[in-house]
Amino acid sequence: MINIVSKRYWYFALSLLIIVPGLISLLFNGLRPAISFTSGSLLEVRFSDLQGKSLQIPDVRAAYAAQNIEGEALVQIANNDTMVVRSKPIGNDVKTAIEKNLEARYGKYIELSFETVGPEVSREVTNNAIVAVAIASLGILAYITFAFWRVQRPYRYGIAAIIAMLHDVAVVVGLASIFGVLFNWEVDALFLTALLTIIGFSVHDTIVVFDRIRENAARRRGEPFESVVNHSVVQTLDRSINTQLTVFLTLLALALFGGVTVRNFIITLMIGVLSGTYSSIFNAAQILVAWETGEVGNFFRRLTGRAATT
Repeated sequence: MINIVSKRYWYFALSLLIIVPGLISLLFNGLRPAISFTSGSLLEVRFSDLQGKSLQIPDVRAAYAAQNIEGEALVQIANNDTMVVRSKPIGNDVKTAIEKNLEARYGKYIELSFETVGPEVSREVTNNAIVAVAIASLGILAYITFAFWRVQRPYRYGIAAIIAMLHDVAVVVGLASIFGVLFNWEVDALFLTALLTIIGFSVHDTIVVFDRIRENAARRRGEPFESVVNHSVVQTLDRSINTQLTVFLTLLALALFGGVTVRNFIITLMIGVLSGTYSSIFNAAQILVAWETGEVGNFFRRLTGRAATT
């Protein structure tokens, strides 16, 4: 039988190798929040016939400045004919005036999208996002502790599941920060939806592994806990990989052939599904082993300067 558990510190190291660059990016660059989290207006317009002209950022800023929004508009030009502008919240009258100003300069246009969110709504969305993740974490901890109350120290199962879940959150959020720098990805309400979905996938797969550990711990009394966990992981490995691969391939098809507006959402889910499968097998179960064998306690004793027990 494959000895997966014996390589647990390699799995922890790989997780750190993936997470640390994202955390560094978060520290120095943060995320690129969409207007649903920051308040403001987002206007996207494509000009249908520029007649050899090219859009100029100063002209776009001048159109906004004419409506007393000088210096507050963030302008991006895409494909030489499309402008994307973020600014403070504007109404339909101001938007129409800006578009007519630009139409006089560049000709006919097509409004691709317009979205505006006030500061009160953005604060509510941000607060609700934080509360949603916090409630999900507490609920998961309580449920797993209750579901595994027959095993010794059931709270360890709950905490291990939360750590694995936070691993997936760190992977997704860290990569979102990196992609924000490289590809101008923005974090919006769909990103929050993807994050909560990923949490659900991660915990579901972790519970499957933990449930098999609970069954085998009762059947294989007297065996070392490390051996029980390794046997359980091997038994659930095919199921976990097949289930998540099915989801991943479906998401891949949506990413390739779906609309551009949901592509970032789909790619975020794909990253989360891969991370969730990895964390349930190679993090959550391994944390349980390290905890039950005293390795976690010895590690913290070394950190605090006390001698490790043998």
